[in-house]
Amino acid sequence: MATANTDFFKLDSLLSDEEKLVRDSVKEFVNERINPIIADCFEEGRFPKELIPEMASRGLFGSTLPEKYGGAGVNGVSYGLICQELEAGDSGIRSFVSVQSSLCMYPIFAFGSEEQKLKYLPKMAAGEIIGCFGLTEPNSGSDPGSMRTRAVRTKDGWLLNGSKAWITNGTIADIAVVWAKTDDNDKIRGFIVEKGTPGFTAPEVKHKLSLRASVTSELFFQDCLIPEENLLPLSGGLKSPLMCLTQARYGIAWGALGAAISCLTTAVDYAKQRVQFNRPIAAFQLTQEKLVRMYTEISKGQLLALRLGRMKDAGEMEPVHVSMGKMNNVAVARECAQIARTILGGNGIVGEYPIMRHMCNIESVYTYEGTNEVHMLIIGKHLTGLDAFSN
Repeated sequence: MATANTDFFKLDSLLSDEEKLVRDSVKEFVNERINPIIADCFEEGRFPKELIPEMASRGLFGSTLPEKYGGAGVNGVSYGLICQELEAGDSGIRSFVSVQSSLCMYPIFAFGSEEQKLKYLPKMAAGEIIGCFGLTEPNSGSDPGSMRTRAVRTKDGWLLNGSKAWITNGTIADIAVVWAKTDDNDKIRGFIVEKGTPGFTAPEVKHKLSLRASVTSELFFQDCLIPEENLLPLSGGLKSPLMCLTQARYGIAWGALGAAISCLTTAVDYAKQRVQFNRPIAAFQLTQEKLVRMYTEISKGQLLALRLGRMKDAGEMEPVHVSMGKMNNVAVARECAQIARTILGGNGIVGEYPIMRHMCNIESVYTYEGTNEVHMLIIGKHLTGLDAFSN
C-alpha cells in the first residue's frame, strides 16, 4: 500500500547524510521489529524487553554522548529523528529510550564523577544496565520543588527516605537516578540507587489504559543507605533535574510528531481504499479537510522541531524553546489521533490499526514531563516578564 509523503516542505534536503542514515535505520528497526508485535504488547500490557539488545546494538541509548562512554556521538537533530521514528511505532518504546538516554545517562554524564561515568555509562549504552529517573512524587508533580523525599548524611553515606510515582522503567531498572532534598538547606541532590539496595522497592503500576507497552512503577525508599560515591557530585538545586527534563522534553517534541505522522499516513491510506457511495471517502470534501488540517499542523511541527534541533546543536536552545516544542507538537499529535479516528470510523478503535493506541498513549504524553498548561505559563512568563506561578 502506498504511503502519503509527509515531507511537504522538503525538509529532507536540510538533513545531512548522517542524519538521514540514522533516521532510516531506526525506521527500518521500527517497521521490522516493533510494528509486527506492538499491538499485542499494548493489549497484553507488556514491554518487549527482548528488543533491548538490538536497541543497544543500533546505538539508541545515549546516542548523543561521546564514544568514550559508549555513546554514538550523534547530534541533537539525529536524536530527535530517533525519537520521531520510535514514537511512530509506539510512545512506550520512545519513552523507554528517552528515559534511558535523557533522564539517566545524561545526569550521570552531566553531574557525575569520571568514575561514575566509566562505571555506568558504557554498560547503559550496551543495554546491560537499565535506568529510571525518580523525581515525581505522589503529591509533587508540576511543583517538583515541594518533594518530600529526603537524604540525610550519616557517617556511612546518605540515608534516603521517601517515594516516587509514575516512574518509567522503575520495576525493570538496575539503577535509579533519584532526586532528594538534603540537610544542606533542603538543597536537591541526585543519587544513584542500585537495585537490591536494602529498603528500596519498585512495584509496577497495573491496570493502565495508556502507555501499556511501557513499564510504569512506584519507587519506595525506607532507610536506604546510599554510599557517598553514589552521590552525583556536580548536582545541586532544582536546576539539575530540570536540565535533565529539558533533554527529555526535546525528544518528546520530535517523538510526538512520529505518532502524528503514523496517524496521518494510516488515515490517508485508509481513506483512499475505503469506498462508500461508490467513491473512496478520500474524495469527499470533509475528509480532505480533515486530512489537510493534519498535514498542515504536522508540517508546521516539523519546521519547529528542526529549528529547535539546529538551535540545540548550536548551543542556542533555551528551556522555553523546548516548552513551545513540547506543548505544540504533543497537541498536534493529540488532534491528529482524534481526527484520524473519525476517518477510520469503527476501524479506528481496533488494534489492527495504530490510531486508538496512539490516542491513548498521547494522553499521557500530553501531561507528563510538564503539562500543557505549565509549558504555556513558562512561555507566558518569557513573553510578559510576569510569573504566573507566583502567589
